[in-house]
Amino acid sequence: MADGPGDFARSMMIATSGLRAQAGRMRVISENIANADSTAQGAGGDPYRRKVPTFSSTLDRTLDAQVVTLGKIRPDQSSFRVKHEPGNPAADASGNVKYPNVNPLIEMTDMRDAQRSYEANLNIISATRRMIQRTLDILKS
Repeated sequence: MADGPGDFARSMMIATSGLRAQAGRMRVISENIANADSTAQGAGGDPYRRKVPTFSSTLDRTLDAQVVTLGKIRPDQSSFRVKHEPGNPAADASGNVKYPNVNPLIEMTDMRDAQRSYEANLNIISATRRMIQRTLDILKS
């Protein structure tokens, strides 16, 4: 059975943790997109390596509920893209240039997914606020 105001607070805090986690995910994705075509600073060096956000679930003892947090940001160990560009300052002795292992299509798909998750958590907060307001209106009458 619901315990009233505590459930409202719990719902809002759980959704807020989701907002924070998805906002962090969007920051990582944005960094990946911004660096999709960057090359190494020096000849033959490694370029930007795609970052992959992870999530973790922790128990919030004050809420007595599981909340989500942005976990470790891990490097994507997949291979870099290589193009033969002998005139490029980042080219190695063979004339090959390494480009980040970032696929903009995948990043945009991940960004859209993160935005939808963010919006879902925002809708939970809005619905909870409406329920609180309705409860207050009922108590006033």
